[in-house]
Amino acid sequence: MDVLAGRKTGGYIEGDIKISGYPKKQETFARISGYCEQNDIHSPHVTVYESLVYSSWLQLPSEVDYATRKMFVDEVMELVELTPLRGALVGLPGVNGLSTEQRKRLTIAVELVANPSIIFMDEPTSGLDARAAAIVMRTVRNTVATGRTVVCTIHQPSIDIFEVFDELFLMKIGGKEIYVGPLGRHSSQVIQYFESIYGVRKITKGYNPATWMLEVSSSVQEKMLGVDFADIYRNSELRRRNKALNSELGVPRSGSQDIYFEMQYSQSFITQCIACLWKQHRSYWRNTSYTAVRFWFTTFIGLIFGSMYWNLGGTT
Repeated sequence: MDVLAGRKTGGYIEGDIKISGYPKKQETFARISGYCEQNDIHSPHVTVYESLVYSSWLQLPSEVDYATRKMFVDEVMELVELTPLRGALVGLPGVNGLSTEQRKRLTIAVELVANPSIIFMDEPTSGLDARAAAIVMRTVRNTVATGRTVVCTIHQPSIDIFEVFDELFLMKIGGKEIYVGPLGRHSSQVIQYFESIYGVRKITKGYNPATWMLEVSSSVQEKMLGVDFADIYRNSELRRRNKALNSELGVPRSGSQDIYFEMQYSQSFITQCIACLWKQHRSYWRNTSYTAVRFWFTTFIGLIFGSMYWNLGGTT
């Protein structure tokens, strides 16, 4: 996922990435995509609303006026269910302010206010209990309902969370594909695919399809059955359909044009400086203890240096 999003800079990467049939340009792709990191990074001394205003100010096009930007921020807050927390300070994780689940939703909202076409999410449910994970995934599903594409990495989800997804990309150790395709209603298509493999035990009624899928496709099961699930997928009809679809989507449509932006960033350098100063002013104004320490520290250092060089200006 990091490779697709353009966040992976080390190692060896091969292959082609295309957007609507055109070769991917990271500078352009960064303008139409969002990335939600696993560790939420927010300024603790600004409110939820101010965090979204700051993000929209920097990322929305300069043609969008203040009233439209404010309306869009309000819509995003309603979408991710943050409206009741509009004036709450973000705070420090595990100390004060928002809970872990609320910070996850804020992370999603910060990317949504940029109005991206596709959003990448790195384990959005990690560190959350079942209730909090369900709330976050409801937010993800609401995002998909707006017409955006969401790509998530997720580990051993519950049955409710697993069946929220539409498509599954399952890999074994070494990055080899085991299954790439739709989940189906109640994971029916994934279950049908694996149960069609000779020797794979059938899923019991009420069992979590995600857990069952990982169990029957483990390396231990491969040795017991004497098969390689990567080879089975490589020779399957499902892969042939996926290859045909990739070939079709890899060619630009007639009359289409590649995405192009006149500027690298959405806003000018001056606007970026103003937005950063606005945010830093509010952060320092609310963090009185830090500001007081800096004030007295600066005064103390000034007195020390002043006393060291007292009456030395006229001497030779």
